[in-house]
Amino acid sequence: MDVTYTYPNIALHVPIVWLPRDGIPYHRFAVVACDQYTWQPEYWEEVDRFVGDSPSALRLIFPEVYLDADDRAERIAGIRNTMREYLDEGILCPREPGFVVVERQTALTPSRHGLVVALDLEQYDYRTGASSLIRASEGTLVDRLPARIEIRQEAPLEVPHIMVLIDDPDGTVIEPLLQEDLPVLYDFDLMQGGGHVRGRHVAQPGLIRQVADALGRLLESQVDATSSARAPLLYAIGDGNHSLAAAKEVWERLKASVSDPARLACHPARHALVELVNVHDDGLRFEPIHRIVLDVDVQDLLASMEAYYRDLHIPFQHHALSCPPESGELPDDSSGILFLAEGTCRALEMEDPRHHLKVASVQAFLDAYLESRPEVRLDYIHGDDTLLELASSPRSAGLVFPAVTKHDLFRTIMLDGAFPRKTFSMGQADEKRFYIEARRILP
Repeated sequence: MDVTYTYPNIALHVPIVWLPRDGIPYHRFAVVACDQYTWQPEYWEEVDRFVGDSPSALRLIFPEVYLDADDRAERIAGIRNTMREYLDEGILCPREPGFVVVERQTALTPSRHGLVVALDLEQYDYRTGASSLIRASEGTLVDRLPARIEIRQEAPLEVPHIMVLIDDPDGTVIEPLLQEDLPVLYDFDLMQGGGHVRGRHVAQPGLIRQVADALGRLLESQVDATSSARAPLLYAIGDGNHSLAAAKEVWERLKASVSDPARLACHPARHALVELVNVHDDGLRFEPIHRIVLDVDVQDLLASMEAYYRDLHIPFQHHALSCPPESGELPDDSSGILFLAEGTCRALEMEDPRHHLKVASVQAFLDAYLESRPEVRLDYIHGDDTLLELASSPRSAGLVFPAVTKHDLFRTIMLDGAFPRKTFSMGQADEKRFYIEARRILP
């Protein structure tokens, strides 16, 4: 690729995107992010029935609902074989180097816009205290990386669900492209209530330069507004942080195994395909991510929580509210944390000066609790309805968190570092990114 299509100062690379060839039904090819519906195998079973024998991204990903299945190794081998088959048989075809402007409609928002680009993994760091141009917005669960690394290693393709935020209040990067007359790459309804998506191709050199220049100006504004003690932040990972972290680890391993600097400089695995989204986009909503605690003695959990905060001299109390399982919805008047278990709902209140967000304080307790009780399980749930259903089961407890504001995201990360892991979600499960575009990551 021409050197003008790589912009090291802003960690930007213009990708060659691969898409299904003409005649392949996109509505069967595109499936939602693999880390959604992890407690609803029936969702993925229905997807499998709907896809049938049609070429589909479902065959290129590993839905995490099956991560603990006995056939994990066979599934990963099958993914790689299918990737090679789709390449060899021309099921996926390359387009001219360029970006993709994405316009998404969901049941909850009429319009959300994004721009598919590639970012330089050399300028990404997910570790605590990172000062790179590309950073995690939330803490990274290192124990969730091995499965993703295993999938990506030796895979010839990447199909991303990663969404990366930019802080562009004046709408200078993505929004000008919406007014351009661009070739349509795809335009179709998504399966399973996912809404509608349209993708248009940005291949003109002038428009590519326009995007790069706008990102460069955003970086300059970050530098001007940031003290010497705080490094500028151009890209914050919104969704798919663990997938991007796995890509980073695979790249680092590749670097260690290749001695030729020239080969490394142009290796496609150095970059990762993502969708940029302006954090100020009206169609972007931040939703909380709740916790479900399973195989737990509920009374022991609540008593241990009280003891934990008491030992830390943190004011803590709880009181009963109306019962959500009977009403089918959460109390409207609560902006704090709710505790759901055994057909009851309690409001939790605490004052913790060490943590700006209450979710950080609760997560610290949960980490300590699970360490002392290995039989107890914890998972992260998108959506009130799913949590209500799970929390109604015996020996289960749900923790419901309020949403965080999106407009202070970049400032908070630069000042305080990444948010606690699994603090927020960009929309609900069926609003997540669907796999459509692919990119080669092996030469």
